[in-house]
Amino acid sequence: MRKPSRRQFVGSVGAGLLLAPFINLSLRRQARAAAANQSSRVLLFCTMGTYPPLWTPPSIASDGSITTWSAMTQPLSTVASNVVLVEGMPSGNPNDGHGSSDSLTGQGNGYYAVNNVPVIKISVDQFIANKLVASGVNRPIASLLLGANTSENNGNTQFYGGASGTNLPTTGSPLSAYTTVFGSALPAGMSAAQLLARRQSILDLITGEITTLKGTLGNNESAKMDAHLDSIRQLENKLSQTVPTGNGCMKPPTPGADSTMQFMTDLDALAANLIHQQIIASAFACDITRVAGLEYGNDQRLIVNTPGIPSDDQHGGYIHSGAASNYANLTLFEAYLCKQFIALINLLKGFQDPLDSTKTLFDTTLMVWARDMGDAQNHNQQSMRFVLAGGNNGYLKTAANGRYINSTERHERVLLNICEAMGITSYTGFGDPGLTGTSKTPLPGIAA
Repeated sequence: MRKPSRRQFVGSVGAGLLLAPFINLSLRRQARAAAANQSSRVLLFCTMGTYPPLWTPPSIASDGSITTWSAMTQPLSTVASNVVLVEGMPSGNPNDGHGSSDSLTGQGNGYYAVNNVPVIKISVDQFIANKLVASGVNRPIASLLLGANTSENNGNTQFYGGASGTNLPTTGSPLSAYTTVFGSALPAGMSAAQLLARRQSILDLITGEITTLKGTLGNNESAKMDAHLDSIRQLENKLSQTVPTGNGCMKPPTPGADSTMQFMTDLDALAANLIHQQIIASAFACDITRVAGLEYGNDQRLIVNTPGIPSDDQHGGYIHSGAASNYANLTLFEAYLCKQFIALINLLKGFQDPLDSTKTLFDTTLMVWARDMGDAQNHNQQSMRFVLAGGNNGYLKTAANGRYINSTERHERVLLNICEAMGITSYTGFGDPGLTGTSKTPLPGIAA
């Protein structure tokens, strides 16, 4: 029998299946080696501003670790080793108040230009998504923006982009979000055992094909095939030892119609956002997107309906009418938001990273809690604040008791940290063009 040519061998189905895993593993090792502390995805958790005197941790150690948490942030103490709290940083337009686009764009309501050409507003999520696409990371959804009732009372979201830098809407309906992300084409999820069985079946097929091919090869090429067979056996052993205990790609439950989650004749925003959390985590696990945002209400209004907190409008009630009770309801709601932030952390911990099955999604995702105003009571951005969260050995520099940073630098520098975490080091076209030099670099002390 005539020996197959090298080109014929490489072109065979079995060889293609054989080579692909090793090529992919090699590329992934190179990527991790080049970016050991980088994140693979970013998740923005966006809410209204708060009342700073009750948010700031009352006791900070000399090394920046948090010794006493405020009542508003106390729930975060359960994930202290994974979080960094940042505040004190003014925006470029600290007196813009309601509707300022500063939060995620670094640009407020002022005029920004380069050589007298206006700079188009773009929020950090869209900037990162565009950079990923330009670098060849093309996911089915470049950025996934979810959140119920974010256009209430003519309010704005924190997201901006497009050709003209307009305010971007979020998908509010959980059913619409589910259909957009998963549609009807994505197969049902597999258990870890099923995934292992499928991978081992593929290896069995490859091994059989190579064994058949060996009989048609010369001594040198046959020896090379023996080496490949040994590699396959090692890979099979590794699969059985490292099969992930968490979930892989799978659809979340199909949400009910919006009519099943109503409050005061409107979509119940908090109930809807609980479902949006699940959709985002599953979209990450299926590598449908690398960039996601979840917004609670907007800069004008968020009607709260949840057990344990008197129902009211977060802005008009908890913030502007809360002084008499020392903002007791706002404190309860801020603690609720902390718990939802933690819920997202736990969701991500429950999924394996589709790019590295030895890690969870939380290990490779940078989570950022951002706000539309610093001080919502006084409608200003004098002190913007963030909560950053990430897994061990990730981008963030963390400490056992949580870290606290108070800086008077422009808050845009934290937005540049988000870019840096995603491997982006050129910030041309983002933020305030008036910031130059070290002011146009990520804030020190954030990255590990």
